[in-house]
Amino acid sequence: MSRRVRRKVANKGKDGVVSLSCHETGVEDLGTERNGVVDWTILPDDTVIHLFSRLNYRDRASLSSTCRAWRVLAASQCLWSSLDVRAHKLDTTMATSLSPRCKNLQKLKFRGAESADAVIHLQAKNLCEINGDYCRKITDATLSVIVARHEALESIQLGPDFCERITGDAIKAIAFCCPKLKKLRLSGIKDVFADAINALAKHCPNLIDIGFLDCLNVDEAALGNILSVRFLSVAGSSNMNWSVVSHLWHKLPKLIGLDVSRTDIGSTDVSRLLFSSQSLKVLCALNCPVLEEDTSVSTIKTKGKLLLSLFSDIFIELSSLFADTTKKGRNVLLDWRCSKKKDKNLNEIMTWLEWILSHTLLRTAESNPQGLDDFWLKQGAALLLSLMQSSQEDVQERAATGLATFVVIDDENASIDCRRAEAVMLDGGIRLLLNLAKCWREGLQSEAAKAIANLSVNANVAKAVAEEGGINILALLARSMNRMVAEEAAGGLWNLSVGEEHKAAIAEAGGVKALVDLIFKWSSGCDGVLERAAGALANLAADDKCSTEVAIAGGVHALVMLARSCKFEGVQEQAARALANLAAHGDSNSNNAAVGQEAGALEALVQLTRSPHEGVRTDALELILAGAESFSALGFHWLFPLVPSDSCPKQEAAGALWNLSFDDRNREAIAAGGGIEALVTLAQSCSNASPGLQERAAGALWGLSVSEANSIAIGQEGGVAPLIALARSDAEDVHETAAGALWNLAFNHSNALRIVEEGGVPALVHLCLTSESKMACFMAALALAYMFDGSRTDEFTPMVTSSESSLKSVSMDGPRRLALKHIEAFILRFSDAQAFAAAAVSSAPAALAQVTEKARIQEAGHLRCSGAEIGRFVSMLRNSSSILKTCAAFALLQFTIPGGRHAVHHASLMQSAGAARVLRSAAAAANAPIEAKIFARIVLRNLEHHQVEHSI
Repeated sequence: MSRRVRRKVANKGKDGVVSLSCHETGVEDLGTERNGVVDWTILPDDTVIHLFSRLNYRDRASLSSTCRAWRVLAASQCLWSSLDVRAHKLDTTMATSLSPRCKNLQKLKFRGAESADAVIHLQAKNLCEINGDYCRKITDATLSVIVARHEALESIQLGPDFCERITGDAIKAIAFCCPKLKKLRLSGIKDVFADAINALAKHCPNLIDIGFLDCLNVDEAALGNILSVRFLSVAGSSNMNWSVVSHLWHKLPKLIGLDVSRTDIGSTDVSRLLFSSQSLKVLCALNCPVLEEDTSVSTIKTKGKLLLSLFSDIFIELSSLFADTTKKGRNVLLDWRCSKKKDKNLNEIMTWLEWILSHTLLRTAESNPQGLDDFWLKQGAALLLSLMQSSQEDVQERAATGLATFVVIDDENASIDCRRAEAVMLDGGIRLLLNLAKCWREGLQSEAAKAIANLSVNANVAKAVAEEGGINILALLARSMNRMVAEEAAGGLWNLSVGEEHKAAIAEAGGVKALVDLIFKWSSGCDGVLERAAGALANLAADDKCSTEVAIAGGVHALVMLARSCKFEGVQEQAARALANLAAHGDSNSNNAAVGQEAGALEALVQLTRSPHEGVRTDALELILAGAESFSALGFHWLFPLVPSDSCPKQEAAGALWNLSFDDRNREAIAAGGGIEALVTLAQSCSNASPGLQERAAGALWGLSVSEANSIAIGQEGGVAPLIALARSDAEDVHETAAGALWNLAFNHSNALRIVEEGGVPALVHLCLTSESKMACFMAALALAYMFDGSRTDEFTPMVTSSESSLKSVSMDGPRRLALKHIEAFILRFSDAQAFAAAAVSSAPAALAQVTEKARIQEAGHLRCSGAEIGRFVSMLRNSSSILKTCAAFALLQFTIPGGRHAVHHASLMQSAGAARVLRSAAAAANAPIEAKIFARIVLRNLEHHQVEHSI
């Protein structure tokens, strides 16, 4: 939370802290140097004590270990009049170790039930004030023991979160044990019955400030018995009988300030209280829907008293409290704080008003009711900024927290109200928040950093934060030993790092190293810190230069450690995203290899791919893809279980295998590890799946089937039938991958027979006729040609397995006629009779170029054939079927067109296979179709072009 108070320690006189100065030292002595080095140990005692007073407890302890003299001074009782342990775990051991220094402890702030249990072990019998938050689990027994051991207590505050386990019994214990009690503020108690309140009235004669906030039931009549009360708040409390309140409370003789904000009080009861009470000066009724909806509210007669509500100008109303009319407008609170003439009664009222305003504004911001935009823009933001400059620490903190909260619209999606954020900026709020973030009080540092972080979601505010030096401040706070401070600072850097223009500045300020160190410092049990640090690193890693900084700072190791050990979804998501961004820069830096080589990286990413959260899975698999080359040496067995699993990202896993299969080195490793079985299982199960999954499943099998050994294995595993089913898909992208896989499978005769037996011929014919993808049609036609060219008669031997023997009984005549008919029809789609006629009578390049342009399938230039496949097409040029001859020439034309990605490679293979002689023979054959002749001539011309190009 946020604080901004300076503490004066030494030389305050009898009303302040006793000076421990042993001697006076002139200013000139402070600069004493020995060999150019300042000797800090000769500083006067009062200077050292003042220095200690400006440090947090951890730094104070570290500095006190410098020498014996400083250790003695650090234990001085004047430094231990107050203690704030909210950022620390105050258990029995810690409290016992602090007890020797807490004899004169007067003020204590703690957090949580465990700290409350340990309070008694501080042995601070002179304790006057306790202030606790996160009190939901604090029980009657704990609170009763605390007050029994500290009878000098004058102030008890527990909240603003609800004290769900505290009842009237604890309030009675407070009344019996704390006769000096002046202030009691409790939040969220279920029932405050009459016996508890009457005990306070009887045993606490000095009780002047009472707050029963957000309580379910409060006995209104009993509160009328506490005649000493001057300030009373029941803000947020429900089930109040306002008729009883208005008839009884106006009789309280000393009541000056009453807070009924966030209740259902109406105008009649407000009017009666203002009119009837002789002592009441201020009635605060902010965010009271019944009152605000009453059209007669404007007729309420305040009788010279102050009524604060959403329909009034709060700054003007506050100004009316002062006789000095110069204290007006939005500076009224600042003018009052700076005033040299102090009125004790007015100071009490203003101090109380600051507290209840900060509390009500924070609660209102948290609930974010509809219809308050106008209030926040015109008054609310300015009020919070003014309260943030209060001399009360808890007011400052609540105001900063309120600024962080009221701008947020949707916490889940990090959405803020841009108008509210810019209202804070225009009122000078950024400079105020940054100044508070630089103060020495860690609670205020934390809340100020939180506000800066939330406001920085807005790009204009983020720019203002950067221009005001906020990046350096947040980078410094990220190094804090206080977890809450570091967490909020990391959140600020996370939001600022969204802007490309801020990333370099964060790196220059040392933010990258600070964020990486945070992960190592709080590697477990601190999910908030880890998520924010990893999120900021993920954004920074998207920048090439910053990604290198992240790697140099040890970020790869830190993020892999997070991915392996942390189970929190948000941390996993940001760690996966950060690693993916680090590896996404390709050849521009070595981060890809660094991720792949990091010990445990692969195991961590595999673990993340099993996450039930889609974002985590996707980023992990994207990283695996980005680091494919690095991970290939480790094998791919880890990826196969993801493919058929219902609980894992099947589409991403299949896509990963498809991409990995492009690398010749990976294909056999994938097959050897069980990848074929996994992918066939997936293909068999995805006939009704999304087109994306179908495409990737067929694509992965296509990539693996480039190897003939893999192709045979796919057929034996039952991969033919599901690929045929996928070929019938309505999606064009699925047509291409399924046809490509079947084309590769058909190269093997046993697979060709399987395709026929499983009804693959009609499916491929259907592709040729109907698919919008020319590539799908082309590969379907090539698959049909492979199946019936008869060029691999060596496979008709009797040496077949029992499972294959049934395939030989399939009749091939009907399917062959169907296939050839539609292969011819497909090729004729790329024929122009006039162009062929011109090319037949002319050897001019222009005539052949015209045919080529008509026949060209642009995407076919991306296909890469092996030597065996090129040899298959060259052999097909000698086939007795004129249709297959034409198909072979057409295919070779596509593979050798100049400019194709693999045209030179194919031309080289054809030269090695002696294709030129076969092509010349085909071009000159008297009984060959004109299409076959012209296509053969074009292929010859292409070979000549590549040969000349190679020689040059």
